Amino acid sequence: MQPPALIICGPTASGKSALALEFAQALGGTVINADAMQVYAGMAVITAQPSLADHAAAPHRLYGIRPPAEAANLAWWREAALAAMAQARLPILCGGTGMYLRALTQGLSALPDVPPEARAEARMLLAERGAPALHAMLDAATAASLNPGDSQRVARAFEVWRGTGRGLVEWQRDAPALPPAPYRFAALRLDPTREVLRDAIADRFDAMLAGGALEEVRALLDLDPALPAMRAHGVPEIAALLRGAMDARAARDQAVLHTHQYTKRQGTWFRHQALVTPTRLHTIHARFAGLAQFSQSKWAEIDSFVQFHVDAPPAGA
Repeated sequence: MQPPALIICGPTASGKSALALEFAQALGGTVINADAMQVYAGMAVITAQPSLADHAAAPHRLYGIRPPAEAANLAWWREAALAAMAQARLPILCGGTGMYLRALTQGLSALPDVPPEARAEARMLLAERGAPALHAMLDAATAASLNPGDSQRVARAFEVWRGTGRGLVEWQRDAPALPPAPYRFAALRLDPTREVLRDAIADRFDAMLAGGALEEVRALLDLDPALPAMRAHGVPEIAALLRGAMDARAARDQAVLHTHQYTKRQGTWFRHQALVTPTRLHTIHARFAGLAQFSQSKWAEIDSFVQFHVDAPPAGA
């Protein structure tokens, strides 16, 4: 029988970390980071990594473990996550990077070699027109899975499409190179309203500014702006503020706006992806802010769902 693993997913600022911590304490689990930006060291505030108190309350893994000057990628994270999961009684994957989670639950696809001219065209168009323009040229399925501003991943998707005539998502679906992780997965998805998320994002960004985000970003200013870490929510705006290219109010408002726009894409992605097959997904239409937020019956429903999939054997076993 495969061991169980729990996924806590949903958009930025939906309360995933708080919910994962509650389950880790209640079930003896280990929280394992599944957020592409929270892997970077020296960015605990700006990427909303678990606090020292959170680490003391329950085991947390893969937070702040990679220098921001070294780009993390999907294959690296998957290998690190599997190693962390192997050491956990109950792995609790927590994060909003859907492609990371899908690489565990559905496997990691083999991507083809692409002609050098396709790679050269991607670089040229990226420099001349920017990532959003390349994103607009992608097939619909691939475009929906990517952030238009993520130049590294958008360029890779473009060169695959240009060089093979097939979209990245199609390749990932049809040519799995690595199998799904050997676990039984259950998932909980947080899906608060956009209005609730917008307010939470604004409150969190204000707290980041007060809690040391300026100092963290100041330490990153000499890095290549094309690095993934430099695209973390709030980093481009705070960097512009520190360089004098933007005033404090504009930086704050733009960071909140861009993050909220990103959560819309996250929400759409999670609503249309079958992370766990057969489906073992429970959706919470609220932002998690602690157990007191839920009625006794609501918590019992969630706890029953998790306990069932953690403790019960899979159907037909």
